[in-house]
Amino acid sequence: MTRPPTAAQRRLIETADPVTGRLHGTEHQLTALVRRGLAFRHPRPPHDHFLTPAGHRIREAVPGAPAEPAPDTPDTGVFAARVGGEEKPPGPGPARRREVHGAWQGLLELRRMTNPDGAADRPCGWERAHLVRAAALALEAAGHRPAGGDADGYRVRATPQPEAVAVHAPDAETLTACAATLERAGWQVGEYTEPRTRARYLLASPRRV
Repeated sequence: MTRPPTAAQRRLIETADPVTGRLHGTEHQLTALVRRGLAFRHPRPPHDHFLTPAGHRIREAVPGAPAEPAPDTPDTGVFAARVGGEEKPPGPGPARRREVHGAWQGLLELRRMTNPDGAADRPCGWERAHLVRAAALALEAAGHRPAGGDADGYRVRATPQPEAVAVHAPDAETLTACAATLERAGWQVGEYTEPRTRARYLLASPRRV
């Protein structure tokens, strides 16, 4: 039976980057996580260490680690893509755009590192485990406006369907643009009608091949 990580290793895992899983620690600490299969050393310089899927699972079980954000989740100081409709959204501006761009580039690198064939054109395991956050990041990084305050825009929501999120938009043009962005980001997208309200929405799932 595999021994659980030590308290020191858990602290290292808990403070990993929430999107890329990049770790910071001494060479001895990082090597110990690699031996346990909880981290891997990137083959390219500067040879940073990142959490494996097993490491991400442990991180999400650590008390205090950020979970899937709800629309009314307050700002905790940890980056989270705008899902639309947040009660206290982060302020817009150059700093937010840089933050979103950095998170998207980090996610593309995570795809290259963790997809079996190194492909960056389709979602990776982390995205399949964080569907709402992943879809929202793709939309925000592409410049789409999320709903919030006096502005109406996209809203990304979880669904009962496995590996699928719903994306709502205020008009057909915005909905079509969101669909195109998600398809370019490696998602399979279909447009549907809500039976009760007759509103159109997208159902998006991460593409596997």
